[in-house]
Amino acid sequence: MLLEILLPYQVFAQVDGVMRIVVETPEGAFGLLPKRLDCVMVLTSGILTYETREQGEAYVAVDEGILVKKGEAVQIAVRNAIGGLALGMLREAVEREFVNIDEEEKQMRSVLARLESGFLRRFAEYHRG
Repeated sequence: MLLEILLPYQVFAQVDGVMRIVVETPEGAFGLLPKRLDCVMVLTSGILTYETREQGEAYVAVDEGILVKKGEAVQIAVRNAIGGLALGMLREAVEREFVNIDEEEKQMRSVLARLESGFLRRFAEYHRG
């Protein structure tokens, strides 16, 4: 298979000759082999594992995103990815980098919701008066 890991601003990796891929989804770990039917799946933050004859197993920490398999091509689009570290360090990087970002996003959304509701309340008062 041809594996492409795409970030919003660049191609993170392009690997040919991939024999198997394991990704993390909201339902758990999921494996892909070359003869598997085409599919689309949502990915959660975690460790992506792939294997080639030349390299053996390789690991990449990925943020949430989407995977599309069509024929022999597998494209994975994620917000962020980290490679080149030992497996244990990748797991720590996922927890440190990607989970913290999710928490910051939740806090930011909460602040924005309060600002919007306050604006709407004041706008309604102004419109009545």
